[in-house]
Amino acid sequence: MLDKRFRKNISVVIPVYNEEANVIPLTKRIDDSLKGFNYEIIFVDDFSKDNTKKNIINMNNPNIILIEFRKNYGQSLALAAGFDHARGDYIVTLDGDLQNDPSDIPHMIEKAETEDWDVVTGVRVNRKDSLIRKLPSKIANFLIRKATHLDLKDQGCAIKVFRKETAKDLKLYGEMHRFINLLAYLNGAKITQTPVKHHPRLNGKSKYGLNRTVKVINDLILILFQRKYLQRPVHLFGNFGLFFLFIGLAINFYLLILKFLGHDIWGRPLLIVGVIFIIISLQFFTVGIIADLLMRTYYESQNKRPYSIRKIHISEYKNN
Repeated sequence: MLDKRFRKNISVVIPVYNEEANVIPLTKRIDDSLKGFNYEIIFVDDFSKDNTKKNIINMNNPNIILIEFRKNYGQSLALAAGFDHARGDYIVTLDGDLQNDPSDIPHMIEKAETEDWDVVTGVRVNRKDSLIRKLPSKIANFLIRKATHLDLKDQGCAIKVFRKETAKDLKLYGEMHRFINLLAYLNGAKITQTPVKHHPRLNGKSKYGLNRTVKVINDLILILFQRKYLQRPVHLFGNFGLFFLFIGLAINFYLLILKFLGHDIWGRPLLIVGVIFIIISLQFFTVGIIADLLMRTYYESQNKRPYSIRKIHISEYKNN
């Protein structure tokens, strides 16, 4: 049990989508694990189509706050909404599928407090998942380590403890929750990892698959661009331009020599197709990056949030 001098306010943020069978037992486990603490449980319902919202409201738990989205926005924006409304000194993230164990929370908070860490992230030492979930996770962990030198064993573990200032400083868009450790690290946060328990999913269906790897690669490219070229994008695009200009000039010079030697250079379809494919691929990457930057400018310059909340439920017993 955590020493009394470390018992600060805790906010537990849990994005949920179609987890009707899990929210009640998960709440009980959190209540049992955080006895003696001042804490709030913030469920962010990402437009569930089952009885998830109803089950949360019917618990009438004074520690629960329910944030209900108008439509499905995804896990990143659900976490962002939870962070925005969290009032604790430490903000804890959990998945809503009962695979994380809330009993790990006190130890992780004590580690953050006594060792002065901004983020403590879990490492699932005995992971209870199928191969279809483990394989994309291993690929993603490998890519992130190699591309960023952030040496964490389990980037995808959902149970994490953040200092309030660290969590609220994160800008989560799209599906950036996969890189939440990396985003905190790039903001200057001190991060450590600790072993945590992991349980098999008993109720509901997993929302993950092999297509996750492709999304990880795309998002990682975007993050690396923002890290290295955000303030000087011309250095990146200029280098591409010079590279392709050199190749184009070399090809044209070669064709000019062939023309002078009497060869017919008209109609080289393979060359035309190759050039078109390269231009198209560059256009896709460029438009994607520019669109993302415009989206961030739109929201942040106007102090807007990229989600819409229908209402916030606070138990009637909260103020009693």
